[in-house]
Amino acid sequence: MKSEPDVFGIDDLQRVQTAIWDGVRNYQARNFLRDQMHVNDEVLFYHSNARPAGVAGRAKVVRTAYPDPTAFDPKHRYYDPKSQPENPRWYAVDVAFVEKFRHFVTLDELRQHPALTDLLVLKRGNRLSITPMTAGEWEVIVGLGH
Repeated sequence: MKSEPDVFGIDDLQRVQTAIWDGVRNYQARNFLRDQMHVNDEVLFYHSNARPAGVAGRAKVVRTAYPDPTAFDPKHRYYDPKSQPENPRWYAVDVAFVEKFRHFVTLDELRQHPALTDLLVLKRGNRLSITPMTAGEWEVIVGLGH
């Protein structure tokens, strides 16, 4: 899961312990979030739009997909007038802090690791905020973070 650290980073999640993951406004990312995330699934917390970008730690899903309340709030930057409570277009999950990595795993490190060549976040043109990964990719990245 990607987030800009100046908006909401791993330190923010560590401070509050549990938070809504809202504002996903891409259909493919929404589908991953809505259809494939389950309670107790762990996720990697990736800092995007940062220098350097990379994986900062881990979180876990504590509430599965539910209609994203920001889509219904006309004053919110993620408001979508086409999304209605009775027919939601966008979803959110709640995540809880697990750990901040001792070693921040940079995007360059991810690119250089031979076991991560198929990692979706590394694919050219991929700007999705949520992407699935294999168990092997997970193990490599968590290992690099430790």
